[in-house]
Parts: sequence; structure tokens; C-alpha cells
Amino acid sequence: MSRACELTGKAVMSGNNVSHANNKTRRRFLPNLCEVTLMSEALGQSFRLRVSANALRSVEHRGGLDAFLLKASSNDLSQRARLLKKQIAKKVAEDAAAAA
Repeated sequence: MSRACELTGKAVMSGNNVSHANNKTRRRFLPNLCEVTLMSEALGQSFRLRVSANALRSVEHRGGLDAFLLKASSNDLSQRARLLKKQIAKKVAEDAAAAA
């Protein structure tokens, strides 16, 4: 399993550890990934995703998983999240057509 957020695409970065004597050694900056269960109101089910803490805040800020995925760019999303986005968009369109 890759160390990348399924919603934002945030992944491992690399850089240097710099000592007081200015010696440089390579290091990795790992994203703060959390295994969370997010609820989709449109589909009426919950999904287990591996997301960064930053993405979790963004999901809450945008008003839930559905709103986040519909607004997010497909390039950043994982394959599972793209499929989920498609399902949510389809369900929202069906509900809008039924209401009209």
C-alpha cells in the first residue's frame, strides 16, 4: 500500500536532515495518514479510506465526503476515490432528475 492520501494525493516527500555542523543526510517526510470511515449521504453507506489529517479537515470544511469529492479534481484522487466520485455524481443526478 502506497503512502499517499486517497483524497488529496499528498505523498512522501524527501529532503535533508541538516545538523548543527551543516552535515546533510537524506530523509523522508511522511504524510500524516489516518484510516478513517467516512459516510456518504447520497449513497447512504460508509467507506473506509486512508487519508491525511489535512484532507480530513478539508472534508469537514466542505461539508462532508460527497461535497468534497464532487468539487475535487479527479487527478488528485486515488482509483477507489474516482469510482466513488462517479457513483455519487450519478446518484445526485438521478435524485435531481426525480425531483424535477
